[in-house]
Amino acid sequence: MIASVRPPAVAGSFYPADPDVLRDQVDQFLAQAPAPAPGAARPGALIVPHAGYVYSGSTAALAYRLVAGACVDKVVLVGPTHRVAVRGVALPTVHAFATPLGTMRVWPGAQNALADVPWVVVHAATHRDEHAVEVQLPFLQQVLGDVDIVPLNAGAATADQVADVIEALWDSPDTLVVISSDLSHYLPYDEARTRDEATLAQVMALDGQLDHQQACGATPVNGMLEVARRRGLVPRLLGACSSGDTAGDRARVVGYCAVAFDGDGS
Repeated sequence: MIASVRPPAVAGSFYPADPDVLRDQVDQFLAQAPAPAPGAARPGALIVPHAGYVYSGSTAALAYRLVAGACVDKVVLVGPTHRVAVRGVALPTVHAFATPLGTMRVWPGAQNALADVPWVVVHAATHRDEHAVEVQLPFLQQVLGDVDIVPLNAGAATADQVADVIEALWDSPDTLVVISSDLSHYLPYDEARTRDEATLAQVMALDGQLDHQQACGATPVNGMLEVARRRGLVPRLLGACSSGDTAGDRARVVGYCAVAFDGDGS
C-alpha cells in the first residue's frame, strides 16, 4: 500500500524539527529580507537555494519575502535529484508532503495536466529522501499558508523538456514557479565567488547552458531560463552569497542565489 503522505526526510538536519523553532527561524529570515516596493507585482517565478537553513535560509528569504501573502493557488516546485536518479521529470506517488508545520496537498490536477508530456514519470523513490523540494516547504507554508504544490524532481532531461513540463502546469496567473538550486560546490571562497558571478551573468542573460559544476540544479534552472525566454520574463538578482559568508569556513564553500522572474507568465 502506497503511503498517501510523504513524511519529512530532513527535518532536524537541514532545518529544525520542532515546529515552534522552525516557525520562528523562518520568520526571522523573512523579517530580515527587504520588503517588496509598494504596489510591486509579485514575481512569476523564483530560483532559491536548498541547503541547510543556517547556510542558505537568509538567501532563500530574499525571494520568499516577495511573495508573502500573494494570491497563489498552486506552487510548481522543480528541483534536481541528489539521491535517486530518474529519467525525465518525476511526480511523486503521494497526495501530500508533510513538514513540522503541517501538510501541503499535492495539486490533484497535476497528473492530468501532464498526461500528454511523455517524459513525465511517477516515481516514489526519487522523492522519498530528496531535500531540494522539501526545504522550500516551510518557507511556502509561512508566506502562502495552505497552498497546493506540484513537487517535481528533474533528472535526465533537457532544458526544453523541463520547460514543457513547467508550461503545462503554468495555466494561470495565480501559479507560482519555484526552482530549487544551489550554485558551485566545495571550491575555495574566492574561486567560488568568481565562478558563481559568471554563472549568474548567464542566468541574467537567460543563457540556459549551465552545467552541474555551476549549479547542482542546472537541469531545472536551464528549463526555467527557457520558459523565461518563451514568456518574456525578466530575471532579477536578489542576492548571492556562499556558505563562507553565513555558517561555514572558506576552504570549501557552496554558493547560493535568489533570483526573481518578473512578469505574469502569460
